[in-house]
Amino acid sequence: MRSLSNPAVWYLMRGSGVVTLILFTGVVVLGIATTMRFRPGRLPRFVTLGLHRSVSLLAVLFLGIHVATALADSYAKVGLAQALVPLPSAKYGLFLGLGALSLDLLAAVLVTSVIRHRLSQRVWKGIHWLAYASWPVAFYHAVGIGTDKTSGWFVDVAVACASVVVVAVFWRLLALRRPYPKYLGAES
Repeated sequence: MRSLSNPAVWYLMRGSGVVTLILFTGVVVLGIATTMRFRPGRLPRFVTLGLHRSVSLLAVLFLGIHVATALADSYAKVGLAQALVPLPSAKYGLFLGLGALSLDLLAAVLVTSVIRHRLSQRVWKGIHWLAYASWPVAFYHAVGIGTDKTSGWFVDVAVACASVVVVAVFWRLLALRRPYPKYLGAES
């Protein structure tokens, strides 16, 4: 391995990438829980929505750190165009392009969430569905790039994240098959 000019930046890039994967996994699961009107115990449903928003903001912060350190790291040698334009690169192949694509999809979700009050519910929801596409793209970026991709601890993190998202998606899909419950007092 070539000598690192600034190991702190390199470690921060790697660490923030892993934390971002874990946080975005939480965001997807909490988003599904929100759409399912899940309530943790006796707490009101808005707790799940509030947690979804807070974890989303934290994930965006760590994503920003991850991208900024990738741009700043002289060992990674990632350019601004490579971080934003979803194309394969000579050094990282398809996986850097997947990271850029995921970033672009999340940017669309973030921007429309900020201006949600100016959009129709249908438009906002349609764009917000991009988060479902962004997670697997980001996941493949994470498992295909970097020096930790074959480390036992990272494989465990990746398997745990994938498992949690798969369970949450199946929970959501199974709920779509169930008819809405009849409300008491409603006519049949």
